[in-house]
Amino acid sequence: MKVMEAWLVEVFSAIQGEGPLVGERQLFIRFGGCDLRCSWCDSPQTHSVTKTARVEQHSGARDFIIIQNPVSVEQLGRWVSLLQKDYPHAHLSLTGGEPLLHHRFLQAFLPQCPIPAYLETGGHHPKELAAVLPALAWVSMDLKLPSACGEQPLWTEHEESLRLCVDQGVQVYTKWVITGDTDPADLNRAAQLVAGVDPDILVVLQPVTPQNGAIAPTPAQVLAWQSGLSRRLNRVRVIPQTHKLLDQL
Repeated sequence: MKVMEAWLVEVFSAIQGEGPLVGERQLFIRFGGCDLRCSWCDSPQTHSVTKTARVEQHSGARDFIIIQNPVSVEQLGRWVSLLQKDYPHAHLSLTGGEPLLHHRFLQAFLPQCPIPAYLETGGHHPKELAAVLPALAWVSMDLKLPSACGEQPLWTEHEESLRLCVDQGVQVYTKWVITGDTDPADLNRAAQLVAGVDPDILVVLQPVTPQNGAIAPTPAQVLAWQSGLSRRLNRVRVIPQTHKLLDQL
């Protein structure tokens, strides 16, 4: 594969269902490939790259065509321009999978993109994040709680990525998916990390959408955890995956 090509899963227009921009209409580019295997992942089809992807032809119409992977910067630019002309999206959501596995492609694509970029990342590739940060408007950092996602701790990588965003003045928030199995020790460790960078960084607690055996936390757990975290952090919200309620992609 050439550096200026990327493996996609889909390109489509939808409502952002997570985080502080919930309800905003965004144009989503979902990249293929992920180096994590979170137990609660709701996009397992992105774990590996595939020979084909699908691209929406009209904003929100779900009239997809099938295209061949990988795609070039020029191809993706044309699709984005067409969908943006059809409907003025507020942000371009780069999601996956893990978009930073395609950081060289993004370095070439983002400077010519007509829509402010909103990166959804696991926050565990600080070097790659630094390469694309100048072209980003927002970073949604999915801070991985080991007891909830089943992955090894990534605290060092998360902290470095978070500091990069703050130092460069890029708007950033951290999202913590919480389950019934979440260990309060993980919450304390994550709070220590965020508070050490900037206690004003928004933390979004996202109760897991039950699937693949993942168990949602009880209302009592959610309230207790938010109360405890708010003693150390200034902005702690609870926001579920609202796009699931709206039957959005």
